[in-house]
Amino acid sequence: MNGSKEKQCSRCGVDFGCGDTVEGSSCWCNDFPPLFVPTTAIDCLCPICFKQSCSEKIDEYITTLNPETVFHNKAALLPKSNNLIEGIDYYLEKGNYVFKAFFHLKRGNCCGNGCRHCPYDFKNDKPQNKNLSQG
Repeated sequence: MNGSKEKQCSRCGVDFGCGDTVEGSSCWCNDFPPLFVPTTAIDCLCPICFKQSCSEKIDEYITTLNPETVFHNKAALLPKSNNLIEGIDYYLEKGNYVFKAFFHLKRGNCCGNGCRHCPYDFKNDKPQNKNLSQG
């Protein structure tokens, strides 16, 4: 445990705390899916820029999926977490949670409820993929 350090966002320039705290709390970035490989070219991003970068990277990945690859997607292999992130896993609409495609991809299958952002091609009350597992 190295302790939290004050850093400056390499994208927007705002100051923010980065790293595990001396008290034992993990860095805020550990709540996000492990999508980035640390490099020396770019230093840490602030929470706002990091969330935006994650969302952009996820959206790019989702556009690469098709009916043949969606059931074997990388998101389903990520460590399971009960922590949902607004803007990554869901957004709020009139006080209701609307789950985004990434949330469904992490689950690894279609729930069969006809969700608005279902990446598994759910239509007309029946999933389109015959290999769909129940869930």
